Amino acid sequence: MDKAYDPTQVEGPIYEYWMREGVLHAEVDPAKTPYCIVIPPPNVTGVLHIGHALDETVQDLLIRWHRMLGDEALWIPGTDHAGIATQNVMEARLAREGLTRHDLGREEFVKRIWQLKEAHHSRIVEQLKRFGSSLDWRRERFTMDEGLSRAVREAFVTLYEQGLIYRGTRMINWCPRCHTGLSDLEVEHETTFGHLWYLRYPAPDGGPGVVVATTRPETMLGDTAVAVHPEDPRYGDLVGKTVLLPLQDREIPVVADEWVDPEFGTGAVKVTPAHDPNDAAIGERHHLPGVVVIARDGTMTAEAGAAYQGLDRYECRKRVVADLEERGLLERIEPHEHAVGQCHRCDTVVEPLVTTQWFVKMESLGREGLCAVDEGRVRFVPSRWEKVYRDWLEHLQDWCISRQLWWGHEIPVWYCDDCGEQTCTREDPTACAHCGSASLTQDPDVLDTWFSSSLWPFSTLGWPEETPELDFFYPTSCLVTAYDIIYFWVARMIMMGSHLRGEVPFREVFIHGLVRDEKGRKISKSLGTAIDPLELIDEYGADALRFALIRLITHGQDLAYSPDRLVGARNFCNKLWNASRFVIMNPSEGGGERAVPEGNREPGAGGGASSLASRWILSRHQRMLRTVNEELSRYNLAQAADTLYDYVWGEFCDWYVEIAKLDLAEDALPERKIATQTLLRRLLNEILRALHPMIPFITEAIWQRLEPEAGSLAVQPYPQADPSGLDEAAEREMDDLQALISAIRTLRADYNIPRQRRLEVSIMVADESQRELLVAQEPVVQMLASTAALHVLDAEEATPAGTLGVVAAGARVLVHLGDAVDVPAELARLKKKLVKLESDLSRSEAKLASPAFVEKAKPEVVATERERLVAMQADREKLLSQRAALEAAV
Repeated sequence: MDKAYDPTQVEGPIYEYWMREGVLHAEVDPAKTPYCIVIPPPNVTGVLHIGHALDETVQDLLIRWHRMLGDEALWIPGTDHAGIATQNVMEARLAREGLTRHDLGREEFVKRIWQLKEAHHSRIVEQLKRFGSSLDWRRERFTMDEGLSRAVREAFVTLYEQGLIYRGTRMINWCPRCHTGLSDLEVEHETTFGHLWYLRYPAPDGGPGVVVATTRPETMLGDTAVAVHPEDPRYGDLVGKTVLLPLQDREIPVVADEWVDPEFGTGAVKVTPAHDPNDAAIGERHHLPGVVVIARDGTMTAEAGAAYQGLDRYECRKRVVADLEERGLLERIEPHEHAVGQCHRCDTVVEPLVTTQWFVKMESLGREGLCAVDEGRVRFVPSRWEKVYRDWLEHLQDWCISRQLWWGHEIPVWYCDDCGEQTCTREDPTACAHCGSASLTQDPDVLDTWFSSSLWPFSTLGWPEETPELDFFYPTSCLVTAYDIIYFWVARMIMMGSHLRGEVPFREVFIHGLVRDEKGRKISKSLGTAIDPLELIDEYGADALRFALIRLITHGQDLAYSPDRLVGARNFCNKLWNASRFVIMNPSEGGGERAVPEGNREPGAGGGASSLASRWILSRHQRMLRTVNEELSRYNLAQAADTLYDYVWGEFCDWYVEIAKLDLAEDALPERKIATQTLLRRLLNEILRALHPMIPFITEAIWQRLEPEAGSLAVQPYPQADPSGLDEAAEREMDDLQALISAIRTLRADYNIPRQRRLEVSIMVADESQRELLVAQEPVVQMLASTAALHVLDAEEATPAGTLGVVAAGARVLVHLGDAVDVPAELARLKKKLVKLESDLSRSEAKLASPAFVEKAKPEVVATERERLVAMQADREKLLSQRAALEAAV
């Protein structure tokens, strides 16, 4: 084995090995239990970010664990055509060439997107492989491949025939930049600091009329009423009368409607039925006309008036405000904070517009989605996300599924040019289903990307065909995703699966949080917080990235990414490599500065000393395996990773491997050498198997050196705990021994004693069993605490002179000063540290006593300073105690 682990030299060849050996494949095997995950398909023109790295790591962990448990584990890869996002990418490219999609025409534009898709696809596949994703690449799918396109068409036609899909005219969210309708879920509401304009609408006879407050003065050009609350006494006399709409010189009625909030603005609101959903509802109740003054491209229409026609909506806002001010009809302007809807793809402020679109009726589908959870057929982990899911399904609106785009699944509906009727079929029609005319025109719109994505768990397995894979692997086992697409995707998959297949698409939904930076900010290019996972892999290795992310997971909470986590995970991988190298390459190597000096080890003493350690590590090993399996089964992935980290680093490497060097020394008994090496190899074997789902590359690389004839680690059985290996007595004894050794190490560090300096140590034991323990384990103490002599004394004996001591495991641990400590130099060092600490304490106390700091600084800054003060006070007490002990010892 190489002395140092270099992931850049290991990861690529290891993945090629998995591919070559077919260990990532899954087959229909009735003799096995199926376990299936469908990958949340990344956008085909996107780049995988740190959130993808988290998502793929969790899925890969589960797949690898279940594969090693003996399940037939299938992870289906694939990508999403991502309608709006992909079309935006291509249109941006064309813009750089001075072209629009209309210059190319639909056929050529779509052709270019297919070329773009192929170019981006290979990059995404390569990224997934670099994460270590154990996907069955033979089964890769794309949401617009031939099979999935057929599934989309089957779903649309089926729902259409059942009366669940319809075409209607109603107000929807419209993106002026993308030139398409959006569902409510595709609109992100950002809090914006804007203004509230107070406008006066005079009475027709020149009277004062009424003042309304609005956040969108440009829409007043399309007002058809003013509304007040029916119980508002301020406007009782106005209801039923009319006011004059400024700039348009037309009379509009004042109506009473309970929707109006008397506390907002003046209590009187302008009503624009064509440009606001709430106003549209008022308009329906009062039979008001809708005047469209904003076009689909965000400019003002002829209905807005000649003075404003053709202006951008925001330019029109400025013009309207100026004109009203000029006429003396602008009462005042106030700052106002409100939520503004933006397109989730391009961030353009959406415009509520009345358009003709295709919709899915959601009421009955929503009931099916609720039943799936109520009956326990789908379980959310953590369970609290079930409430989020339920709240949305209980307040469903019909789903707008048509998009005015060119890239996507074309709506399979044709309009007859003769009779005007619709024909919706599974195959392209040659004649109108109603009159037989051959003059047909297909609907120009495409389907919402989420429509095809909602079929993903079963369309990827061959639906609408009844394939063996669909029969065996469906319902799939688990869906892994972040909480931000519970509405977009999770709920819709459950509804579609339940309705079209009669069964839920997955049994469990594991919800994780979003990755944020150390300050809790969203990871994004615009904020300068973007993190490229491939750059992290280049620097730290894929395993370090995976392990760091796993250890950050808390159930459904956002993750705070920090580079320090990557450093710690990389160090862990290096620690594992070094310990494995010792076990595999250097079974008799036990020297080094911690070796027991010649003459201090009796023949065979190493064996006796390490027998306790062997019993102890076997017991701790079983506890580790039991905990890891339990935590994985509960989706407590971070807890499982922490358990492995603590055991491998803190128990196996730092304690057992070091103690085992006694048995592997040249003068150790041969039988002890063999027994210890056998145990080391057995423990390492199971450690590698336990760690493999989390850090697959390094564990496979070590495994092939440890067990070269066993085949890939990916298909080895996952280790299970053996309760017969538990040894509580050995654990208790080893706890005492570790505490005593750690106490010696602490004294060495506190008093600045060089590590290579061997110490004379006395331990005043608490009882006879502790004496027996220390006598038997003296070689271990000598090696791990670097002692030259160990004296075991009774608690009743006099404390030896010239010693420094601490209490550990009920015993008093004493280090003999002798010439190990330069007392004057050490006292001077402690004094210097105390002087600096007192200065720092004074500054901190003064800062916290200052109202200017406590009241004006950010709360988190003040809290950090208070924590710093408490820590410094504790350090001062420790230094004073050390100084007093040193002075007393001399």
